[in-house]
Amino acid sequence: MTAISRPVDKIVEPQHVVEGAGVRLKRSIGTHSLDHLDPFLLLDNFGSNNPDDYVAGFPLHPHRGIETVTYMLTGVVNHKDTLGNSGSIGAGDIQWMTAGGGIMHEEMPQARPEGNFGFQLWVNLPARLKMSRPRYQDIRAGQIPEITTDSGARVKVIAGTAAGIAGPVTGIAADPVYLDVTVPAHSSFSHEIERGHTAFSYLFEGQARFGIDSTEARDAEAVRLVVWGDGDYIKVDTSASEARFLLISGKPLNEPIARYGPFVMNTRAEIEQALRDLREGTFVWSEQD
Repeated sequence: MTAISRPVDKIVEPQHVVEGAGVRLKRSIGTHSLDHLDPFLLLDNFGSNNPDDYVAGFPLHPHRGIETVTYMLTGVVNHKDTLGNSGSIGAGDIQWMTAGGGIMHEEMPQARPEGNFGFQLWVNLPARLKMSRPRYQDIRAGQIPEITTDSGARVKVIAGTAAGIAGPVTGIAADPVYLDVTVPAHSSFSHEIERGHTAFSYLFEGQARFGIDSTEARDAEAVRLVVWGDGDYIKVDTSASEARFLLISGKPLNEPIARYGPFVMNTRAEIEQALRDLREGTFVWSEQD
């Protein structure tokens, strides 16, 4: 069977939003124009050299039914939760938190001369895991392999595989690929993605042409979200400018979505139960759940 190049389905300009206690973000998934890309529910890009844009942070707040993925480019974020976990993630680190049946946590960016830059992605959990035990995968920058392709692209492999090299994040229901890709000027990059899986690229530096092996190639410049159509592989080409982007894919759940802020369940009744649990002080996961 001949491999089919994925075309570009759409290119999305992120929206400026303010979240938490006053953090300025660029949001490209989880908006009125792009509610979700199953199984991905939200993508925020935070970045500023001005501490006033981020130090208010995200004080203690709940999550249920999802996974939150924080990837830092520069800066430091301190975190802690009501289950007794605490720590910091810094430049090049990633935290993949499975909220499962309920967790209360806070994320507080620290004022740094280099600023704070990074991403947060929300990944939906299947119904069978929505009330599972919360867990963290805290991955340090030194644990993330980086490969160089024959065309000169540099790829940090966070989840999934690239050129036979596996990323350190494992055991995720969505079977994700999460790559940080830098393509030099006058070069190209291609990557196989399982047919039927949702895929997008978030271009945050430079410019490139996406989908060059298809009849629907599109040019984009930072900062843009590129949503891929279906196929077997993606291909990106650069001209005079280097390009850096996230390439993320995952297996759609094809399940009903009921969401209310930080809660994402399958039915409205489950959302109402989460709100009751929060009011009654029984929200956080326990061994009895």
